[in-house]
Amino acid sequence: MTLFQLLMVAIIQGVTEFLPVSSSGHLILLPQLTGTQDQGLAIDVAVHVGTLLAVILYFWRDVRIAAFGTFRLMKGKVDTQGAFLALCLIVATIPALIVGLIIKVTGLDEAMRSVAVIGWTMLIFGLVLYWADMTGGTEKTSDRWTIKDAVIMGLAQCLALIPGTSRSGITITAARKLGYEREGAAKLGMLMSIPVIAASGVVLSIDVVQEANWDLMRNATIAAFFAFLAALLALVLMMRLLRSVSFTPYVIYRVILGIGLLIWAYS
Repeated sequence: MTLFQLLMVAIIQGVTEFLPVSSSGHLILLPQLTGTQDQGLAIDVAVHVGTLLAVILYFWRDVRIAAFGTFRLMKGKVDTQGAFLALCLIVATIPALIVGLIIKVTGLDEAMRSVAVIGWTMLIFGLVLYWADMTGGTEKTSDRWTIKDAVIMGLAQCLALIPGTSRSGITITAARKLGYEREGAAKLGMLMSIPVIAASGVVLSIDVVQEANWDLMRNATIAAFFAFLAALLALVLMMRLLRSVSFTPYVIYRVILGIGLLIWAYS
């Protein structure tokens, strides 16, 4: 891949991973829209690592609390804020891991990589996000996360395995409908992304171990670095904007893109 292609993949992944617009959908569309080669699994792993590092850095305080809490949880104790946060994250992650494994084993992941599927999910789940954002309450903050809400958000996250749905988008949608205010909903969605991105990165890494070579490692390093920068910038901007702006701009983008993709797919 050329440097320009690497930058495109890294920036698209970094920006769209945490915005509610679907990173997987954009990465699938990129080679189809531009006529360039598919970036391959190795670069997918690299950009996932970059975005993972960005969200860990941005939410470092919460990540550290959850990490220490995990040790308490391993001892069978849920007596600290960190232990409870770690428990909620585990509960919210399990459904996506199970469904994701089933989809990978059955080969459904490849069957869903179509423009029509992405068009429909962009449009439908964009409208669902708008509905949840406009009708959801604001009485809950992220520090009031419950096991019940973690289960519901975890089940919703399974839908993100369909390209175009958006992992952050569907978890934010669920959180808003459960009554979490916008910043809190986004924060919980971002924290939920950490174990999921890490797990997907491990699975992808297994698939590319045999491909390892110096050129690939160099390209992967470049992609990971720029994905990290793009993701960090996207996180900072989105979290700041949510103090005064709703999710409507993202919904408008999804609807326009979804309609455009459907016209293209069926024409």
